[in-house]
Amino acid sequence: MRDVTTAQPLDVQPTPLALLLLGREADPRSERGVECPGDLPSPSDPDLVERARVAKEKLGDKVFVLGHHYQRDEVIQFADVTGDSFKLARDAAARPEAEYIVFCGVHFMAESADILTTDAQAVVLPDLAAGCSMADMATAEQVAECWDVLTEAGVADQVVPVSYMNSSADIKAFTGRHGGTICTSSNAKRALEWAFEQGEKILFLPDQHLGRNTAVRDMGLSLDDCVLYNPHKPNGGLTAEQLRDAKMILWRGHCSVHGRFSVESVEDVRARMPGVNVLVHPECKHEVVAAADYVGSTEYIIKALEAAPAGSKWAIGTELNLVRRLANRFAAEDKEIVFLDKTVCFCSTMNRIDLPHLVWTLESLAEGKLVNRIEVDPETEKYAKLALERMLALP
Repeated sequence: MRDVTTAQPLDVQPTPLALLLLGREADPRSERGVECPGDLPSPSDPDLVERARVAKEKLGDKVFVLGHHYQRDEVIQFADVTGDSFKLARDAAARPEAEYIVFCGVHFMAESADILTTDAQAVVLPDLAAGCSMADMATAEQVAECWDVLTEAGVADQVVPVSYMNSSADIKAFTGRHGGTICTSSNAKRALEWAFEQGEKILFLPDQHLGRNTAVRDMGLSLDDCVLYNPHKPNGGLTAEQLRDAKMILWRGHCSVHGRFSVESVEDVRARMPGVNVLVHPECKHEVVAAADYVGSTEYIIKALEAAPAGSKWAIGTELNLVRRLANRFAAEDKEIVFLDKTVCFCSTMNRIDLPHLVWTLESLAEGKLVNRIEVDPETEKYAKLALERMLALP
């Protein structure tokens, strides 16, 4: 047995990502932000709702507030439009008269809005620390190294990158530079079909589950056609032969919320609610998607429940704020809607946008102080926009 009393301490150097997670270093291109300047109102202030209303009314047409489906109800009530990330970015671009675009979502969404809006408009994120763990799982340096690995394996000229909307501006720009396109959970199949017309292989960033589910479930590829590139392993943990044989090179990233759902969750809800319809987001694991009755984006989920007959039962595998809002909305129509997992799980970064941050933002703008502006540099914007425009041109 090893003598632990005489063992020397291990010389372990923490990685940059570990230091970032511990709050000991900063990464200007990371989704994890910084403190907001100034003082936030207390969350217990009983006048928060009225303060938000007054500030928004004072700003009038100068401000346009976007609310993602996963936001808290206290924030959603002040949104001029609600939707998923891409719909909201397009809505922002369709309002050139608005001087301020207040994006109640997360960092990559605000970046996309800045890319698609005019230079005269300022995109504001109420809390700069509202990021996305999935988007953080693919950094510019890691993806550049991956491309080097593909080049050394002799397959880079056959690979077309397809990046999920849930990615940083840097990753969108990489995609644009290398002839690829962006996709949403709604049009991922069309994006992959287009990419396979351009090349023999796809590098799918950063969500492995959406890439795998789309390729296997929607396009008829096999699981053997997919390999998983792990940026934390040498050469992504793959051999040159595996890269040459693969059709889908999936990045090792995932959504921390959708990744919680399991086959056991599906089996449990079926046992508890006979006749229940299980509807999940395609960011869920492949085995969960295979066990579900229906699979689709947040917009698909909403439309499916709108069209559902009275008296039907539904277990939804997506973020809890949206599920709870839909359950309340359709209760009067006798539609029973429950969260798929027994464990309550909000998107923690989405929930950083709360009423105090929104009030602080609106009051600051009403006083003429521009806060928390999200700006993408011109070079990154150029290529990220190219990738987004390729998506918009998809048939």
